Amino acid sequence: MAFAAHSLHAPASHWFESLTDGDELIFCRFTQLGLLRLLTQSAVMGDSVKTQREAWAIYDAFVTDGNARLIHEPRSLDLSFRRLASLDSASPQNWADCYLAAFAEAAELTLVTFDKALAGRAEGSILLQA
Repeated sequence: MAFAAHSLHAPASHWFESLTDGDELIFCRFTQLGLLRLLTQSAVMGDSVKTQREAWAIYDAFVTDGNARLIHEPRSLDLSFRRLASLDSASPQNWADCYLAAFAEAAELTLVTFDKALAGRAEGSILLQA
C-alpha cells in the first residue's frame, strides 16, 4: 500500500479502502520494522528507495491519516507463540509466520496477508488475492 509501483499495491489498497468506520490497520513492532526496512531497500524500491527519514514519514502518514496505529505485544503472546512455533523440525522460515499469527490471536485481531501459508496459521485471517 505504501508504494504505488509495487505489484500488489492495487489489491492491498483496495482492501484498505474497504475498511469501515471503527476498523484500523494495526502495526506491531515486527510489521513496523518490515515496512521501514522494505522502503529503504533498493532491491525492492529501485529508484524510489527512501531514506530512513522518508520511510518514517510514510509510516507516520499511515498512523496520522490512514486510520492505523502501533500496538505493543499482548501479555498472552508468548503462550500463543510457543504453541504455534513448536514443530518437531528445524523450520527457520516458520518463526516470523508463527509470531504474526500468535500476535493476531493474542490481540484478537484479524491478520490480513497475501501469503497462503501465513493465512493458514492464523484462524479467521483474510487472504488477499494478487
